Amino acid sequence: MPQRVVRDDAFLRAAMRDHGASVLRLALSQTGSRADAEDVYQEVFVALACCDKGFANAEHLRAWLLRTTLNRCRDLARSWWRRHMQSFDALGVEVAQGEQDDAPWTDNQLWDAVQRLPERYRAVVHLRYVEQLPADAIAAACGILESAVRTRLSRAMRKLRVYLGGMS
Repeated sequence: MPQRVVRDDAFLRAAMRDHGASVLRLALSQTGSRADAEDVYQEVFVALACCDKGFANAEHLRAWLLRTTLNRCRDLARSWWRRHMQSFDALGVEVAQGEQDDAPWTDNQLWDAVQRLPERYRAVVHLRYVEQLPADAIAAACGILESAVRTRLSRAMRKLRVYLGGMS
């Protein structure tokens, strides 16, 4: 049964303007695919359009959007299509990479290392270092305690140091 839109266009446009980039970046960091991230983005804002939940303020809305984004990414990761189809990387399709200056590792190497992290670490790393959210906002978005956020960030940084150790 189709869902009914309960939000007006002005609310949705404002939400997309204010939080759309964060939703898309988070989806991209979780899926590793621009096409999948755009699908997740669309699903998140369709869900918002059909959601009759009241939001206390802009931060409450942002936390709801980020949490919904993480949930949609998890749903996508568990989908039949995702489990049974090979990625372009597995097929040997190479993406052109730009030249890097004297950095100890390239942006692509760093991105690959972050993508190797388990999803729960990848999410908190993205929310902290890309979205620059404080621990309490990350905890709200992920549905975990602040102490768990700090623990996951610490463990993620340790793993990244190991992954990038041979490149520094």
